Amino acid sequence: MSTTAHLAKLNVAQRKAVAYGELAESQGFRSGPLLIIAGAGTGKTSTLAHRVAHLAIHGVDPARILMLTFTRRAALEMRRRAHEVAKVALNDVIGGVSQTILQRLGWVGTFHSVGNRLLRHYARQLGLDPQFSVVDRADSADLIDGIRQELGFASKEQRFPRKDTCLAIYSYRVNTQLSLKDSLARQFPWCAQWEDDLTKLFRTYVERKQKFAVLDYDDLLLYWHILMSEPKLAQHVATHFDHVLVDEYQDTNRLQAEILYHLCPDGSGLTVVGDDAQAIYSFRAATVENILGFPDHFQPRAEVVALAQNYRSTQAVLDVSNALMAEAPKQFRKHLLSLRGTGSRPRLVTVEDLPTQAEYVCTQVLKAREANVPLKRQAVLFRSSSHSDLLEVELSKRKIPFIKFGGLKFLEAAHVKDLLAILRWIDNPRNAMAGFRVLQLLKGMGPANARRALNHLLQQGGSFEALRSFEPPADCAVDWRKLVDLLVTLAGPQQPWTGQVNQVRTWYRPHLERLYEHVHTRIGDLDQLELLAGQYPSRERFITELTLDPPQASGDLAGQPLLDEDYLVLSTVHSAKGMEWDTVYVLNVVDGSFPSEFATGRAETIEEERRLLYVAMTRAKDDLMLVQPLKFPLTHQPKQGDAHVYGGRSRFMTEKVLKTLEATTFQGSNLGEASLAEAGQSALDAVERVKSMW
Repeated sequence: MSTTAHLAKLNVAQRKAVAYGELAESQGFRSGPLLIIAGAGTGKTSTLAHRVAHLAIHGVDPARILMLTFTRRAALEMRRRAHEVAKVALNDVIGGVSQTILQRLGWVGTFHSVGNRLLRHYARQLGLDPQFSVVDRADSADLIDGIRQELGFASKEQRFPRKDTCLAIYSYRVNTQLSLKDSLARQFPWCAQWEDDLTKLFRTYVERKQKFAVLDYDDLLLYWHILMSEPKLAQHVATHFDHVLVDEYQDTNRLQAEILYHLCPDGSGLTVVGDDAQAIYSFRAATVENILGFPDHFQPRAEVVALAQNYRSTQAVLDVSNALMAEAPKQFRKHLLSLRGTGSRPRLVTVEDLPTQAEYVCTQVLKAREANVPLKRQAVLFRSSSHSDLLEVELSKRKIPFIKFGGLKFLEAAHVKDLLAILRWIDNPRNAMAGFRVLQLLKGMGPANARRALNHLLQQGGSFEALRSFEPPADCAVDWRKLVDLLVTLAGPQQPWTGQVNQVRTWYRPHLERLYEHVHTRIGDLDQLELLAGQYPSRERFITELTLDPPQASGDLAGQPLLDEDYLVLSTVHSAKGMEWDTVYVLNVVDGSFPSEFATGRAETIEEERRLLYVAMTRAKDDLMLVQPLKFPLTHQPKQGDAHVYGGRSRFMTEKVLKTLEATTFQGSNLGEASLAEAGQSALDAVERVKSMW
């Protein structure tokens, strides 16, 4: 049996990263702290999966490997790939040994899902109810809004931040560990005058969550961080794991980094993978300093392995990206090299204005399509969602189908929220937010009666049996009995999880038909929900994992289904991270968009904008076009107004970067010089005609 077969297809740097460390004297595999700098398209996921398999092959118990990712999909993909690598390395044709490795690789998940599991295990030590519920962003915002109304902040004479802004402030404060004053000054300066009121709001919000035994998205990291800040508890958690591997380390915030340092104080067994050049999520409290400062956090210094062989893009595309990042002042230096050959030079295309930009993109999209590049293999990227407005109009005119990343998320759909609220309330009778929503599904049960019922439940000790003695409004007496029967049955400790979603759907169906339109479309979402439920071992795991990493699409208020054979992709750069296309068009490559006008106050935000443009460029495999409009219309002018300003060349388009680009111009069809020249043959002699009038 060979234990090196899985290394054969890796390049030198990848092999070094995968095999870093040595066999332990007793059993297993030991290594010091390792940072893998994985440039765009350099096989990061493959390298990480190979390292997981390498550890398992060399005696590390897979159950003692903790793998942290940022999405559930990435976690599943990592497990799948590690299994395939182990199967090849062990020449395991039948799959018995490698299947055992896969089954024991149980600690692979997002930071938040792993935090949820650990907090339930250590709930008593933290003063938490082990049956706590996890609420999503929308429910958190609604809870804040209710408190905001109660405290009278909504009726102030001056503008007080709305619920979503309040939640964003709270989240930023928690994840950066900055004081509220500093958080407001850095990210929400217009809210600084409300510091005292916001403090009161957030304190009440925390108390209300504790009363309801619920945790929000940020609490999962916050309580995990508190758990790890107690040395004895941190040591106890650490004994569960021999190796900790972290994906997308450049996207971690301060809490996540400190959790890791408490988990692996001397760095033993800690491997982190990321690319400082793709750190673009500071608005979510991520900090690039985590990855830049990682090697020097440990003594001796952590090993750093850089992956620079690019498997995605042509060298011409990489030359532009390399030139752009070469001028960043603080980074891990790397020069990406393509295995795919030179390719055609990317273009910097100058157009007169935004309508001409839209015309150019549509023209090129159709041209590429005729050259056998399907629409799905082309993408238009932009800094902000509104930047594609005119393009969307032009695409519609030309009958070019497109899909834009965004829209209503699955968990935001009313019927999905209803069904999950029932499951959440069954799982945690103290979850008054879920109960309040469920009770108002009943005809005749308004907010006042719903609060009365919830108070009755809490006064009677939180057992659903107590609801049998509550007198509901006469209009809903029959529905009330059916609801209480459902709650009592499914909350029973011996009740199996299998089939519970179907039982809830049966009860919910008449209320769905009464409350909503397009019932059949919504039933499709509930079908998907029931299928998803079958993949989880328990009700708690299902509702928690779905809250932390939900499906994206929903039938609630969604547009007509896309029935075309092909469609163009429109996306913000933030949403495009991790994706790739044959041809990429980047809109508005001018100062004000790249970098954004809102980022020009601080050097660190300017550098994040540079990284954002780098991410956009490195999504292209073969062709890259950066579009530079000259004129931008002024806002707040009459519909037919022509007032405009001239956009400045992006400060990132330096002489070194421009040398890697082919500079071209595109003349639109609206009153361009070419069309005027063609019209010259039939021009009127207006001067003579006016003279002849007299």
